[in-house]
Amino acid sequence: MRKKILFLAGMMAYSSLAGSQEISKTWVADKGNGTYQNPVLHADYSDPDVCAAGEDFYMTASSFNCIPGIPILHSKDLVNWSLVNYALPVQEPKEFFDKAQHGKGVWAPSIRFHNGEFYIYWGDPDYGIYMIKTKDPKGKWSKPLLVKAGKGMIDATPLWDEDGKVYLVYAYAGSRSGVNSILVISELNAEGTEVISDPVMVFDGNDGKNHTVEGPKLYKRNGYYYIFAPAGGVATGWQLVLRSKNIYGPYESKIVMAQGKTNINGPHQGGWVDTHTGESWFVHFQDKGAYGRVIHLNPMTWINDWPVIGVDKDKDGCGEPVTTYKKPNVGKTYPVATPPESDEFNTRHLGLQWQWHANKKDTYGFT
Repeated sequence: MRKKILFLAGMMAYSSLAGSQEISKTWVADKGNGTYQNPVLHADYSDPDVCAAGEDFYMTASSFNCIPGIPILHSKDLVNWSLVNYALPVQEPKEFFDKAQHGKGVWAPSIRFHNGEFYIYWGDPDYGIYMIKTKDPKGKWSKPLLVKAGKGMIDATPLWDEDGKVYLVYAYAGSRSGVNSILVISELNAEGTEVISDPVMVFDGNDGKNHTVEGPKLYKRNGYYYIFAPAGGVATGWQLVLRSKNIYGPYESKIVMAQGKTNINGPHQGGWVDTHTGESWFVHFQDKGAYGRVIHLNPMTWINDWPVIGVDKDKDGCGEPVTTYKKPNVGKTYPVATPPESDEFNTRHLGLQWQWHANKKDTYGFT
């Protein structure tokens, strides 16, 4: 008889739906006929970001104070995902995170593949912006490096420009910094290990229209710098895109996806990724209350150097999220993969899906 995930007294273990050979009896996104249904991950993966490396896709998400932290998910088709690793075995400062610190820690990590290495940047609202890297996302990641110390900086994403310069976009948490709804860009050194310039504010969402702008992702395409950022609130907002020919602006802004007539509220923070066949897709989350922040996949097209996310039925340049859609064209059909939903506790090792609300101690649970 299957055992449901147990909640251990005292230090509660947290189970995110994650990689397993077993197929879910609850939710499968791949419909088996060349289409998929949203959410592609009906599980709590807040603030997702995604990158491509050849024919492989890797996703990460906020882990806050849960350890091991910074989940690494892998997919071949953006629909079927497996949990393959965690990039953060110990949260620093260790003494602080040896105790449960609910809601603190890793906020909105970004994942990028550059010159044969994978990088993850994130903001800890109490300590600053960190970076880790590896050549093998399924292996060991480097120890966290503090690239900018301070309070309130969140949602950090790097960009390596063609001229060799490196930039970092981030936002602010009002609870720590006293300001919010603004986006700034700083320059990093060539190694991406240290912020070397003062921040330049490139967008102010305190404009009466785009409050709670956050979660920026920085890209470059056809000579334009793009910042993808949700605004309007986690459960009630929309996807905003900014573009400029200059990294520091001024930036034009446009709403490129909104709930519209669908029942998919938000839609909130995420990241753009291209397949090796040239298709563009957007991975983001929807806040479903007690069900968590679940992951959606939406098609993305480019019109006059503006992205349109979802399906734009009225051709106004702003799409609506899809419920079902044809799967990405990745040249092959891959088997169904879903995260595990239970643990039989029948081996000497706990399943990869287990996390703890502080740096792990042996006494939190035994096999």
